[in-house]
Amino acid sequence: MKVIPVPAIAGAFLFEPTPHADERGFFSRTFDADVVRSAGIDPDGFLQDSVSRSRKGVLRGMHLRSGLGEAKLVRCSWGAVFDVVVDLRPDSPTYLGKETFDLSGETQVSLYIPAGCAHGFQALTEYADVSYRIDRAHDPAEDVAIAYDDPELAIDWPLPPAFVSERDRRALPLSAVLQNTR
Repeated sequence: MKVIPVPAIAGAFLFEPTPHADERGFFSRTFDADVVRSAGIDPDGFLQDSVSRSRKGVLRGMHLRSGLGEAKLVRCSWGAVFDVVVDLRPDSPTYLGKETFDLSGETQVSLYIPAGCAHGFQALTEYADVSYRIDRAHDPAEDVAIAYDDPELAIDWPLPPAFVSERDRRALPLSAVLQNTR
């Protein structure tokens, strides 16, 4: 498994597995505590695993947690997604940096997103399953949503949004979220 730092987001990493393919299909290790530890991340710090399934065009995000934030390791285990991370940590050298990723079940690449970064994705295939490994218990009172179509973020979503949750439709612009977190 290869560890690839994400230059636009300090502390973010891609974990690229080495699949073993043959006539049956493939086998791939998707998590290795020693490799995660080598990137400076405590693998024992993850407390919860979750999965979402989305239909093509579904857009989820941009989400983050207030308070201590929430670090997560995400992977598209089936299908494909267009994934976006925005660094909202004021003390980060990549503050307001943005990066996009193509994650898919074909590659099984995992993306580590540090606490304090906003995250969202759009399903590109008929169905897409995204697995999350999270370092804190979920507290709905800390949920923060930023408008996925905020011009300040200027995210070039690849498809017209097929479905957006009520929470994401009511999300605040980035400027309001930044004002509330200062």
